[in-house]
Amino acid sequence: MLNKITYLVRKTCTINVKLTRVLAATVMTGSLIVGCAETSINANLSEANVQNNGVKDKTRENQNISFLAFGDGGYHHDYPKIKHIKNPKNKAEFIAKEKEDWLEDYRPLEEFDHAPLYVYPNTAITTELGGALAVGKAMTETCSTRVCDFAIQLGDNIYPDGADADDGKDDQKRMNDLILKPLQPLIDENPEIIIYSALGNHDWKTSRKGVALQTEWMAKQPNFHLDEKGYYQYKMGTPGNDVEFFVLDTNMLLAANPIFEIPLKPDGSEMSVAEAKTKGLGEFDIAEPHESPVNGEDKIQVQWLKEGLEKSTAKWKVVYGHHILWSIGGTKYSEGHVLRELLLPTLCKNADAYIAGHEHDLELLTDDCSKYTDENTGKTMEPLPLIISGAASKMRGKHTPFAEQQEKRYPEYELLWSKSFVWGYAHITLDNDDDKLNVDFFTTPIDESGKVIKEAHFSFNRR
Repeated sequence: MLNKITYLVRKTCTINVKLTRVLAATVMTGSLIVGCAETSINANLSEANVQNNGVKDKTRENQNISFLAFGDGGYHHDYPKIKHIKNPKNKAEFIAKEKEDWLEDYRPLEEFDHAPLYVYPNTAITTELGGALAVGKAMTETCSTRVCDFAIQLGDNIYPDGADADDGKDDQKRMNDLILKPLQPLIDENPEIIIYSALGNHDWKTSRKGVALQTEWMAKQPNFHLDEKGYYQYKMGTPGNDVEFFVLDTNMLLAANPIFEIPLKPDGSEMSVAEAKTKGLGEFDIAEPHESPVNGEDKIQVQWLKEGLEKSTAKWKVVYGHHILWSIGGTKYSEGHVLRELLLPTLCKNADAYIAGHEHDLELLTDDCSKYTDENTGKTMEPLPLIISGAASKMRGKHTPFAEQQEKRYPEYELLWSKSFVWGYAHITLDNDDDKLNVDFFTTPIDESGKVIKEAHFSFNRR
């Protein structure tokens, strides 16, 4: 049955999107309010009724909000890392190098694995097979049985060097191939879906021009949104049952803070800075000049997030960006230290979840926010869910000794679940009936069939 629904749309919005895109992105319930001067628009739209876990159900109506979360999907073997071409390896050599790197990081040999491999035709040159097309198929299948009101893209949308790479390839074709093509089945089946994107370190890798080329490309796409400055906010849902998203450019935040990369000890624990310097180990990871923030834009972003979360009137407040706060991969922990210091005081106080990519796996962790007490009551808040969904094209393994050491040394940290060496994504539902955040993780097999495999389900109270 078709219902005539009146939407209240304001002409000046927090994000500047086409009216049709605003309507399409918010087809979940009755009325929408997004910005300044009100204009009434009528539309005939079918009911979008869902169950608590986001599964489609036409038997009842509610105010739930459901979306896909995926990251690091911008890889395909047609756009390989230069080192795989300039220093080619055959299949055996490629695997041997992967194993060498694995053992150098003190990872257990019995856990060694690698991504599926691709051999270029008429050569022995081997590289990693990308899973973006398979993940795109699987997400399309998921959205045939579950409500997908919109999607969030968690950065590294273009591998390996972003747009404006010095490789002789056309950037428009690069973005069509790496961003649009894998998601075309999803868009074809859900033509009104909007994908709200974040920037990652690979998107920033070549130049500021490369970042601008990507934002300009997305501005011309009816199904994508990425603000020019790289961080932005937007609302979904109806007043009282709405969510406000805050999208971060975490690469900008990290570029402002030289990071001392500290090696791990054989038991998987982090070496102290003092010990690393005494032994002549570790090094500073300093951003390229084009990545360095201009006119304090990193500090402006942090203050924008703090003030935005404090002032938000939305029922739910969700923050996402590319880089992790905690993870079990064993390579991103130095970045995590920096971002936790910058973001957790604000996130613990006012956010319901933080979602990231960067690690090429699926993880679910929490920070119990015990370091950040409520100023009025002195009580700590409920744990903050940390959702990692960075397996939309590439794979990475878990560092088990590192994960065990993190658990021992950081009482605020808890690993609830992880899945490594997979292609996959998350589906998240904000259940406004029970005030729950529900997250489901899915993978798809390496045969590139796009088959959907449900891996795990978790539910969190609204903080």
